[in-house]
Amino acid sequence: MCVYILIFLLLKNYLDLIITYTTLMILLSRIEERKAIIGLYNYAHEMTHGASDREYPRLGQMIVDYENPLKKMMEEFVPHSKSLSDALISLQMVYPRRNLSADQWRNAQLLSLISAPSTMLNPAQSDTMPCEYLSLDAMEKWIIFGFILCHGILNSDATALNLWKLALQSSSCLSLFRDEVFHIHKAAEDLFVNIRGYGIFMNVFGSMHRERRKFLRSALKELATVLSDQPGLLGPKALFVFMALSFARDEIIWLLRHADNMPKKSADDFIDKHIAELIFYMEELRAHVRKYGPVMQRYYVQYLSGFDAVVLNELVQNLSVCPEDESIIMSSFVNTMTSLSVKQVEDGEVFDFRGMRLDWFRLQAYTSVSKASLSLADHRELGKMMNTIIFHTKMVDSLVEMLVETSDLSIFCFYSRAFEKMFQQCLELPSQSRYSIAFPLLCTHFMSCTHELCPEERHHIGDRSLSLCNMFLDEMAKQARNLITDICTEQCTLSDQLLPKHCAKTISQAVNKKSKKQTGKKGEPEREKPGVESMRKNRLVVTNLDKLHTALSELCFSINYVPNMVVWEHTFTPREYLTSHLEIRFTKSIVGMTMYNQATQEIAKPSELLTSVRAYMTVLQSIENYVQIDITRVFNNVLLQQTQHLDSHGEPTITSLYTNWYLETLLRQVSNGHIAYFPAMKAFVNLPTENELTFNAEEYSDISEMRALSELLGPYGMKFLSESLMWHISSQVAELKKLVVENVEVLTQMRTSFDKPDQMAALFKRLSSVDSVLKRMTIIGVILSFRSLAQEALRDCFSPCNNCYIVSQVAMNVYELSSAAGLPCEIDPALVVALSSQKSENISPEEEYKIACLLMVFVAVSLPTLASNVMSQYSPAIEGHCNNIHCLAKAINQIAAALFTIHKGSIEDQLTATKIRLKNQTKTLNICCNSDLPFRCTVIVQESPFLTMDLLESCFPYVLLRNAYHAVYKQSVTSSA
Repeated sequence: MCVYILIFLLLKNYLDLIITYTTLMILLSRIEERKAIIGLYNYAHEMTHGASDREYPRLGQMIVDYENPLKKMMEEFVPHSKSLSDALISLQMVYPRRNLSADQWRNAQLLSLISAPSTMLNPAQSDTMPCEYLSLDAMEKWIIFGFILCHGILNSDATALNLWKLALQSSSCLSLFRDEVFHIHKAAEDLFVNIRGYGIFMNVFGSMHRERRKFLRSALKELATVLSDQPGLLGPKALFVFMALSFARDEIIWLLRHADNMPKKSADDFIDKHIAELIFYMEELRAHVRKYGPVMQRYYVQYLSGFDAVVLNELVQNLSVCPEDESIIMSSFVNTMTSLSVKQVEDGEVFDFRGMRLDWFRLQAYTSVSKASLSLADHRELGKMMNTIIFHTKMVDSLVEMLVETSDLSIFCFYSRAFEKMFQQCLELPSQSRYSIAFPLLCTHFMSCTHELCPEERHHIGDRSLSLCNMFLDEMAKQARNLITDICTEQCTLSDQLLPKHCAKTISQAVNKKSKKQTGKKGEPEREKPGVESMRKNRLVVTNLDKLHTALSELCFSINYVPNMVVWEHTFTPREYLTSHLEIRFTKSIVGMTMYNQATQEIAKPSELLTSVRAYMTVLQSIENYVQIDITRVFNNVLLQQTQHLDSHGEPTITSLYTNWYLETLLRQVSNGHIAYFPAMKAFVNLPTENELTFNAEEYSDISEMRALSELLGPYGMKFLSESLMWHISSQVAELKKLVVENVEVLTQMRTSFDKPDQMAALFKRLSSVDSVLKRMTIIGVILSFRSLAQEALRDCFSPCNNCYIVSQVAMNVYELSSAAGLPCEIDPALVVALSSQKSENISPEEEYKIACLLMVFVAVSLPTLASNVMSQYSPAIEGHCNNIHCLAKAINQIAAALFTIHKGSIEDQLTATKIRLKNQTKTLNICCNSDLPFRCTVIVQESPFLTMDLLESCFPYVLLRNAYHAVYKQSVTSSA
């Protein structure tokens, strides 16, 4: 073994010093304005101190001399050629062994723990322990720059020439500092153009590095898998771990460095779409070392005290010559190791062997001089043992520093474009997406490239690490979100096939087949039934849904790999990125699935939207099988926002869309006479008109649709719908009050003259806007009927007891609570609140009460006029009227209850008086008892919790009601026949 390897620390620091000096000179020569900069410095010095810097001439001369730095340094290093060349030639024991091909690694089963099971527990040993994980990039810098500076040895020493050729074949460029590179071949050709045989070695074997990366992917995967199962092996096989990290780091940095300088002919050798996998396994090994650091400490503390100390003591005792200084150092080594115990690890004691390693460095320097009494060349076992001990001490107190030394990839910070390109390639390749978390994890390395002598760049590099980490995690979450959205779309399509509307064609085909009728074209393909997609005739058949699930599971593995990561004192949680994106997409998807078109006023049926939402939620719930996120929290956040008018981003929700559609489209068409409310069907139904509507009202307002709407909007959303309905009612009541004010004198007289038929007839003729009153009351009744449907649906969905009624006089807040749950109340709290807001400051409460009373008078005396309207004929089939006047009963009861609750009046007395006025007005106008007025009166009593059938009997005897019903039903049968 070369003696230089025994004094490895001295050799490494010597060569690093030369390379640092060479790199500095080359970088200085690349500053274009260097002369102007030193000139400005001298001028500033002169202004500050009144004189030029004394060293300025030397500095200026150096800038001039080092215009071509390599040629100048070649001259400078002539006196140092012997020592430098000897140091470089000593690398023949290390560099060729490190620069082997992947096939040679594979044949030697390098880095494999399971190739020899019998020796799995044996500690990994090497005569050149510190050289095993030495950076290949560093050695190539030593060789390339070293032999450039002492190039004469290339013509005289075959070993030196072989090292030079190997290094030239391995790389085309070297890293000077961060992303500054040195192009070897061009510089060497310019310097050594006259050296014979140089042109033969111009090609860089990119394929060799490609095969190495391929081997390392499998080797690191095997190593990480074994260590995750048996972390105790990290003790004896720690050397393998750091060798693997160093090898992989060298290949990754080589690829990154050459990617921007690749030859056009062999571009494929410099593009690796599987680089993420290699980085991922590096991060996994790093995580094992950090997690099981105490395990490694326990092992090596026992190793140092129980074996290394004993062997070193024997070697020291056997030294024939040992000067006093060297003897003191050696004795301190033995004493330090002997004093170690496992209890120190268990107590969490902090170890520090830097002094011991510095003493070994001093000892190497002492024994390297020409006339040293103790020469390591004569005691090689001592040198090998001390190098091994130094490695063992690093396993105890410098694990983090070892990770930085062997696997630091902070150079990616300065190759942002290549870094982002690798990440995009990783996401585009489904088989690699599971390793995409490696890129955010690499951002944790960036701060290790900072230096305490340049604190200004900490913020710049820190901000870059944060922005890149945030971007990577955001892109991963977006990719997962897009895959989930595609799966949801597929599942919504499958769920849509199960809707009842799609079974009509199947039923029709079955009926026609039974009756042997031939319908449709002969060549028409038979429609596939739902569930066909699940039938597999071959396992090799892969559907689009299968591919989406596979891609999602791979990506979710990456998102779920670490719970959080710390980048520059900032904690990132990958799962929260996915949760946030799922909330945003779920919100947009729900609103999008309503398919609301403002121009055509089209919207999805509530039942169909509910089916799609359930399918969407089912898919989202399955995400918990892939990644540990709280989907329930997503549902709560999104669905609760959808029950409000606007979501957290100020966008409209399904509550606002459906409320707007039902108010502005469906109920507006009811007011226009195109739709009627059929009590028998508990739905709004289209009426036959010249201009057909673009939608079928029954498909949006029947019991099933209203229940679906209630389930979608929830109590909060239905409350908003009710408030919007009440706002329209309050505007109609405001107009009614204006009509009352216009007729206040006549109505006041009619209020006290209901028992004087002749006077009532005369006063009635003086009333104005009778039709407007009835029309507005009908509109109010229609709105209240719709609200009744909504409340009933809400009660069916959310109330534990569907027959729970509140009939006692209780506080209004209890009514409001009950109403929010869909329970029917004697007095509608929402209507009371809406009408209460109409109180005017200019009108006294007594006047308001009077207007409310007169409004009931106005309605009572106007109702009988409906008998003359042809559209007012009662239809037994629908249990109502085609012009919706049957809704007047609900309007009268609800408005009266709300108004007299506000004004503290007696609801029973006012409704009873209204009933009596209605009876007398019927006599005054000589309306036939066979008209449908008795039906409306009956409905008013049935709808009201305040009126009784006894009151109805006093106004319209039961015989009269029976005869009226009989006549109407008889007429209905005759007309239908």
